[in-house]
Amino acid sequence: MKKKIIAAIIAIILIALVPLFVLKTAEFGGADDAAGTVVEEVNSEYTPWETPILEKILGRELPGEVESLFFCVQTGIGVGIIAFIMGRLVERKKWTK
Repeated sequence: MKKKIIAAIIAIILIALVPLFVLKTAEFGGADDAAGTVVEEVNSEYTPWETPILEKILGRELPGEVESLFFCVQTGIGVGIIAFIMGRLVERKKWTK
């Protein structure tokens, strides 16, 4: 069991790091940037339907650091929910034995 876990961790690390070293000239952009580029190519006169609520309140675009903070908080909440559910499932399995 331990060997499988260690092998999985090594595989995950390799999947994350190998592209960074093998594809040195590649650009790893986000999906939002790629989608915006495609929309511009298809219809250069496109205007968004709505602007984000916080941009309306502030009257300007959010700084990148704040967007990263919101993304990290969202990720943390999601991981917490998943960990809670997995913990409940493990405990249920222990109690049924």
